[in-house]
Amino acid sequence: MLTFQGVSKGFQSGKRRVTALDGVTLSLAPGGVTGLIGPDGAGKTTLMRLACGLLRPDAGRVRTLGLDAAEEPEAVQARIGYMPQRFGLYEDLSVQENLDLYADLQGVARPERPERYAELMRLTGLGPFTDRLAGRLSGGMKQKLGLACALVRPPPLLLLDESTVGVDPVSRRELWAIVYRQVREAGMTVLLSTAYLDEAERCDQVILLHQGCVLGHDTPAAFSAGVAGRGFEVSAPGMGARRLQARLSQAPGVLDAVIAGERVRIVTLESAAPEPGALLPDAPEASVAAVPPRFEDAFVALIHASPETVVDGPEPAPAAPVTAAGADDEVIRIEGLERRFGDFLAVKGISFSVRRGEIFGLLGANGAGKTTTFRMLCGLLPASGGQLSVAGHDLRRAGADARRSIGYMAQRFSLYANLTVLQNLRFFAGAYGLRRGRGRARIAWALETFGLADYTGANAGDLPLGYKQRLAFAASLMHEPEILFLDEPTSGVDPLARRAFWARTNALAEAGVTVLVTTHFMEEADYCDRLVIMADGRVLAEGTPAQMKARARGPDHPQPSMEDAFIHLIEQVEAPA
Repeated sequence: MLTFQGVSKGFQSGKRRVTALDGVTLSLAPGGVTGLIGPDGAGKTTLMRLACGLLRPDAGRVRTLGLDAAEEPEAVQARIGYMPQRFGLYEDLSVQENLDLYADLQGVARPERPERYAELMRLTGLGPFTDRLAGRLSGGMKQKLGLACALVRPPPLLLLDESTVGVDPVSRRELWAIVYRQVREAGMTVLLSTAYLDEAERCDQVILLHQGCVLGHDTPAAFSAGVAGRGFEVSAPGMGARRLQARLSQAPGVLDAVIAGERVRIVTLESAAPEPGALLPDAPEASVAAVPPRFEDAFVALIHASPETVVDGPEPAPAAPVTAAGADDEVIRIEGLERRFGDFLAVKGISFSVRRGEIFGLLGANGAGKTTTFRMLCGLLPASGGQLSVAGHDLRRAGADARRSIGYMAQRFSLYANLTVLQNLRFFAGAYGLRRGRGRARIAWALETFGLADYTGANAGDLPLGYKQRLAFAASLMHEPEILFLDEPTSGVDPLARRAFWARTNALAEAGVTVLVTTHFMEEADYCDRLVIMADGRVLAEGTPAQMKARARGPDHPQPSMEDAFIHLIEQVEAPA
C-alpha cells in the first residue's frame, strides 16, 4: 500500500538546514492500522505529506498504492484519504457545506451522496448539527467532521495525522471505533500518527521515528517485550507522589519515573529489581513491586538509547515565593459562576475553590465549558453571573490587579508566530513591566531553563510543537506569577516533552505556586491534588484522583484508571433516563 525506499527530505529554517527524514525505508502491508509515533520533530508529518504527494523527496522514492507519489501526485491524492494535523475544514462553512465541498473535490457523483452522507452522519453522530458552522463545533466534533470529510469517498488508504489530539477520552474512543469499522468492513489500510501511546498500543503495527530515522517497525507487543523485567511500581508511605517521583527520577539506575495513582512507576536501566534502600535511602518503609511491561516503557527506553537524543531534563523553573498568608488559604474561589452567549448558557452556576500551592485539574468532555471557565478566571472573559475571586481580588471589580498575579498558557499556541523566540520573550518581559536589568535577567533565565538558546533567531511559528510549548510556558512565567493557568498545555506534544513539562510544573507547585490545569491526557490527572469533572457546563464530580477512581470501581474495573473513571462519570450523565 505504501513504500519508502531510502527517502530523505530536508528544509531550510533561517540559516539552519533541518533534516526531517534521513534515508527512510519502510513498507505498509494491506489492511489494519499502523501507528506512526516519535518525539516532536521526528519527521511524522513530513512522512505523511510525502506519502500524499504534497512534498517531493530530496532523495529516494515513495510509492503510494503503486503510484510514484512525486511523479503522479494528483492521481495519488484522488485515491487516498488524508486528514491533516491541523483541521482541513472551512470554519465559515456549515457541516453540510464542508461535506459537499469534499465530495466535489473527490468527484463523488451526486446520486451517491445522500446514502454516503447518511452513513457518515450515523458513524460520527453529527446528524443533528449539519447546519452548524464548523467553527462553532467542539474540538471532538471538529475531529469527527474532519474524518467524515476524509471518508466521503471510502479510500483504500487513509492517512490520519494526529487525528485525536485535543479531544476527550470519550470522543477519542468514538473516533477509534469509526476507524476500526472502516478497516473491518471496507478493508481499509490506515496509517495514523499519534501523541497518545495508549493508542499506539492498540495498533496492529507501530513505526517509531526519531531524528528522521526509523528506530523500529513491529507489533506493540514486540516493542514491549524488549523492556520486560524493567518496570516497577514504588510506594513510600508518608511521601507524596510528586515528591516521590522527583526523588526517583534522580535515583541511580532509573531511566524513567511517572506518577501512577498513589505510586510511581519506574523503568530501570537493567532488568534486575532495584533495592528500595538504594532508590530511597531515607525511606525505610518504601516498597518495590514488578509490573508488566507496556509500550510506553519501550518508547522511552528506545528514545533514550538513541545516540542523538538530547533529553529535556527535569530541572525546575524558579517559582514565585509563597506569600505570608500560608499554604492552606484559598487563592481561587468561585460561587455560582455563569457565562451566557446570547441564549446559550455555557457555564451553569459552578462552584469550587483552589488552595495555595495546589495543582487543581479541570476536566471534561469537549464543549463542557472548561475553556470558557478558564477565560473567566483569567479575566479574559466577563462572567454573566456569580462570584469570582482570584488572588484575593474580585475579578468583576479589580481584574487588572488580579491579572498581575496570573500566568496564562493558552490552549492554542498564542504567541507571535512571525516574531523570533527572543523577540517574543522581550515583548512579554515588557508587557509584564520587567525593565532593563530585570527584564534581561528573566529572558536569560527563560532561554537557559527551557533550552531555547539555540533558537533565539528562529520564528516562533517555525518551531517544532514541543519547542512552541516551551516558549509559551516560559512566557507565562516571565513575571513569576503567584497563580498559573494552563489550558491543555501538553496537547499534541510527545511523552518526553510532557515529562519535562510536568517536572517543572510540579516544582512550581512545591514552591507554592497555585496551578489550575485542563488536560485530555487522563494519566496527567494523577498529578493533580484535586480536580473537578465538568459536563454540559456543570460540575459533575469533585475530589482527589483516588476518589474519582473509587466511583468507577466495579467487577469490570477492579483497579480503574483515571480514563475509566472519566468515561464512567460522563456516560452516567449521557445515559437515557
